[in-house]
Amino acid sequence: MTLQLTGIHHLTAITANAPANKRFYTETLGLRLVKKTVNQDDTSAYHLFYADGKASPGTDLTFFDWPVAPERRGTHSISRTGLRVAGHASLDWWRERLVKAGVKVGDVVEVDGRGGLDFEDFEGQRFRLVDDGGAGETHPWQASPVPAEHQIRGLGPITISVPDLSRTEPVLTKVMNMRETRSYASPDGEGTVHVFEMGEGGAAAELHVAVQPGLDPAGQGAGAVHHVAFRTPDVASIHEWTARLKGFGLPSSGEVERYYFRSLYFREPNGILFEIATDGPGFAVDEPMESLGERLALPPFLEPKRASIEAKLKPLG
Repeated sequence: MTLQLTGIHHLTAITANAPANKRFYTETLGLRLVKKTVNQDDTSAYHLFYADGKASPGTDLTFFDWPVAPERRGTHSISRTGLRVAGHASLDWWRERLVKAGVKVGDVVEVDGRGGLDFEDFEGQRFRLVDDGGAGETHPWQASPVPAEHQIRGLGPITISVPDLSRTEPVLTKVMNMRETRSYASPDGEGTVHVFEMGEGGAAAELHVAVQPGLDPAGQGAGAVHHVAFRTPDVASIHEWTARLKGFGLPSSGEVERYYFRSLYFREPNGILFEIATDGPGFAVDEPMESLGERLALPPFLEPKRASIEAKLKPLG
């Protein structure tokens, strides 16, 4: 059987204001803060994880808290993050909510055959609420300010911008076993978007590749996306992915133990950082499900440094 990714696992972006980030994603978007931890490679920075009520793989939107200037938009980047909701009525509900909150938001339109609503967070990160037709499981967060029927269900599709498809396409199809299914004109008027599916497909398992040679290269900063991660079921399968990348001569990080999942990082030829991550063991491995995100969680190898790490972190409010 062909080795398959099963969908989007998580997406990690950059914020320069962690307290405002927490307010926006929990209060405005109604997501659950499921893990408050630190960047394992830079323990002076928070790593905040927002997800659905059960912290399900495929729903995690995560942020590194770095004091950086705003992103310079362009190609060679992850340019828009899809957040799935169920039904056109939810898109109308969200537009009214975001307008009232003073969020930069567009109109409800059809993109690639699905209803969509583009908006930006307070640092300019670009999102699209996407009507996924209610496909798949949903796990609302009971304490969310957003009614259960309108809550964000998970991630996808994710859009990346590249100047040249010919270098990226072989990695997606030959190495990562995705399949190109269709294309559509970019809604922003710049280039064509090619849709690649993984696993069973659908909005939660699509990568949209916008070919935009007219754009300058992006510069990462606040409001930018750092990397996108794709789902693989378990440690045995990530061993297979590690061997597969090596077999294709594609440089990678090797397997990295992130405690909540095991990861493998590599860059596609246009420089965009990809990760493959296991579905488990998940965020309840060190905290009860009912109290996820309420205290600073540290993996075992950082626990002896808790006092010095906590002393350097700003209060989230």
